[in-house]
Amino acid sequence: MSSLPVQAQEAETTVPAVPDALISWIEAGMADWDIPGMAVSIVKEDEVVFARGFGLRKLGEPEPVDEHTLFGIASTTKAMTATILGMLVDEGLIGWDDPVTRHLPTFELYDPYVTRTLTIRDLLTHRSGLGRMTGNRIQFMPNREPAELMYRMRYMEPERPFREGYVYSNMMYMVAGEVVRAVTGEGWDSFMERRLFAPLGMARSNTSITQIPEWENAAWPHQLIEGELKTIPRRNFDNVGASASVNSSAADMAQWMRLNLGEAGTFEGERLLSPETARELYRIVTPIPGNNREAAITAYALGWTVTSWNGRTIYRHGGATDGMNTNLILIPEENVGIFITTNTFNTFMNALGRMLKDYYTGAEFRDWHAVYLRGFEQQFARVQALRDEIHEARLPGTQPSRMLSAYTGLFHDPLYDEVRVVLAEAGLELHFWDDPTQVADLEHWHYDTFRAVWRNPAQREKFVWFKLGRDGQPDELHVQFSLRPLLLQVGAYPTNYYRIVRYGRVE
Repeated sequence: MSSLPVQAQEAETTVPAVPDALISWIEAGMADWDIPGMAVSIVKEDEVVFARGFGLRKLGEPEPVDEHTLFGIASTTKAMTATILGMLVDEGLIGWDDPVTRHLPTFELYDPYVTRTLTIRDLLTHRSGLGRMTGNRIQFMPNREPAELMYRMRYMEPERPFREGYVYSNMMYMVAGEVVRAVTGEGWDSFMERRLFAPLGMARSNTSITQIPEWENAAWPHQLIEGELKTIPRRNFDNVGASASVNSSAADMAQWMRLNLGEAGTFEGERLLSPETARELYRIVTPIPGNNREAAITAYALGWTVTSWNGRTIYRHGGATDGMNTNLILIPEENVGIFITTNTFNTFMNALGRMLKDYYTGAEFRDWHAVYLRGFEQQFARVQALRDEIHEARLPGTQPSRMLSAYTGLFHDPLYDEVRVVLAEAGLELHFWDDPTQVADLEHWHYDTFRAVWRNPAQREKFVWFKLGRDGQPDELHVQFSLRPLLLQVGAYPTNYYRIVRYGRVE
């Protein structure tokens, strides 16, 4: 019996294991969306019926993507983390409703009540009240250990009341990884590889970009930057690995889908989870608000988004990081799993996912590729207009109120740590966390406002401004952080989520 809840089956109809047009769909999508490389795998009735790569691992180089090429699957990692925590539940080392402080006594959040009450189930279901922007920037502190990031969480003010709504949080999954370490004495990454990847035969998969040698069969991330598609650096997520750091291939992810679609908690005769724990992973906990007209419900379980399509329950998760995008879909009533991954940020993988869901659930064909492409073009026009407004509002002919040397110094925020402003030959520079990958050049915008242009082209421009104290000297630095530009990381300034952080001068 499948580990996923299954409604009553309709009468079987025989259809080809994969659509005849699948390859043409993929090739058309890659051309229209300018996708360098892509991999797809499909599981049906416990068989891998499709696993193939398309395009190139890296622009300008000849190596092709195949079914074994590694991609960063980002937040698709979350369901894997929930699964290994389920193993610890079966072993009696933890319970889903254990307070986190039972296993991590020094764990502390902004609200003492939430500190005492937050459970392991809360960590995995996005109902803590701490959201994306509250912790999104500190997860990009690769030279900081998880213990330090967890300490800083006590300064994170909640975005919503505890257990009163869905607010997506990568940081909570980082804490879940630290629970694994606390109760087993083994790091989350090692435990994942030993207890999940090895039994499933996911020999290509790993938990860190540091495990990918230069010569490895691995995709490089790409991003559209000011109208040109470019290769960008891989992002290191090791300090929040349990939320987003797994690298895997289409072939390996097919085995992961087989586990989730097969007999509850069992893979090729080997039991990895008890049936009860396996089913608990898919039980709805947190409703997700929205206007998805195609779904009767959208909610979050333990590492999985639960929704519906054409009368079938769907379990899925996406994953997005710099230059990588993933879509994983399970349709248990049809015993079908779909994995799609690309090496640039786009929404074609969602369009292809919908076309495949239509195919496997017997829905009438709809060209979702055209629908998504049209939506992208409309969004581009809207955001370009917003960007133009920002440029038009710039005040020409102004100067900073002080000599550039007056803006230099060390600035501090309890949550976001230290930022140093230095004066180099070319002008002011912004250095975050003593990390050479987090450096931005400050270009004067107007008055005491500067535009931060990151050395890493994958990061979008930010605006920063200085506030003068009573002595007339800059004593505060304000930085506007954004989650992701509206236009899918193509360089537009407006964002769908931003946070202004005030750093106080300390020297």
